[in-house]
Amino acid sequence: MKIRKATAADAKALVDFNQAMAQETENKQLDQAVLSQGVQRLLQNDERGFYMVAEQDGELLGSLMVTYEWSDWQAKDYYWIQSVYIRPQNRRQGIYKRLYQAVQQIAAEAGGAASFRLYVERDNQTAQTTYEALGMAPCQYLMYEQK
Repeated sequence: MKIRKATAADAKALVDFNQAMAQETENKQLDQAVLSQGVQRLLQNDERGFYMVAEQDGELLGSLMVTYEWSDWQAKDYYWIQSVYIRPQNRRQGIYKRLYQAVQQIAAEAGGAASFRLYVERDNQTAQTTYEALGMAPCQYLMYEQK
């Protein structure tokens, strides 16, 4: 299995993975055109972040997205891990672990991260167990938003 940064050639698979993840985790059907635009814009702008993919025999098994949040307190970026998706038939095989370790390596090569962050559905115990096994822990913050 190869872990690498995604390229424009991966856009369709990334759109499909995001659509599947939204349906599975939130029972949402995303607007395909908007989603495609969102994926393309990140792939074209390294300043916003990047996607990582797991590939085997030319087929993508899973992916995640990283975006940045600047910390003036630490003079480093937080690496936000988002849009995590592993195909159902490839889950529980250590693929997320390999993707996460690759993100950690990229951050180390860039001077380090303030921390690695993600958010997860409160009732997604399987994902929480995976994240905790890799050294992550619930943080002290609540998230608020206004739409």
